[in-house]
Amino acid sequence: MAKTSEKYEVMFIINPNLSEEEIAALVDKFKTLIEQNGTLDEIEEMGKRKLAYKINYISEGYYVLIKFTSAPSFPAELDRIFRITDGIMRSLITVRYE
Repeated sequence: MAKTSEKYEVMFIINPNLSEEEIAALVDKFKTLIEQNGTLDEIEEMGKRKLAYKINYISEGYYVLIKFTSAPSFPAELDRIFRITDGIMRSLITVRYE
């Protein structure tokens, strides 16, 4: 029997050169997208942190961690949207085992 929902977490890094309003808008965009396609369990804005290595000559990023529950088909679409969104430097979606 196929699972109807699965627990996930996504960590994404926003370009820190954006304004506070632009960063807040991006966080809100993905929060809303997740709520429309599943259940938002937890959101943690970690703020600006130094990257392990430079990405496009940028050495810092604004980190956000969101834990959510959704249908197994949603993370692929979420990943696609992360890839085409300006201001998102990196993202990683993983399954949570609790």
